[in-house]
Amino acid sequence: MKQLRNTKQRQTVLNAVLGRKDHPTADQLYLDLRTKNPKISRGTVYRNLNILAESSEIKHLKTAGADRFDWRTEPHDHIMCTNCGALCDSPLPYKAELDNLIEEYTGFKINFHRTVFEGLCPDCMQNLQNQE
Repeated sequence: MKQLRNTKQRQTVLNAVLGRKDHPTADQLYLDLRTKNPKISRGTVYRNLNILAESSEIKHLKTAGADRFDWRTEPHDHIMCTNCGALCDSPLPYKAELDNLIEEYTGFKINFHRTVFEGLCPDCMQNLQNQE
């Protein structure tokens, strides 16, 4: 891959991702950055998010509803609330043994896997209980 120069805009977008410990959407990052720099365009944010993901400086997570971005680049799993869409890192360690097991069963060469556990987050469960 061709070496890209590190632009001020790219560094600004990277800092925005690194500054959040959740898994923001491109729109959330764009709105955050607009408060600091009203001249930044949506295209600049999206383009730089894609460049940063392609260069493995951040992770691009394709989830139901919206694509998200993650500052953690090492393999790890996620948990997603099916009600509010909250996305967080799984507290359990990544299981590389699953990669080997799938290789044995399928003949594929597995590099890594992405697992998203789905269910209700504690806040949504509490809200549902309060409505009963």
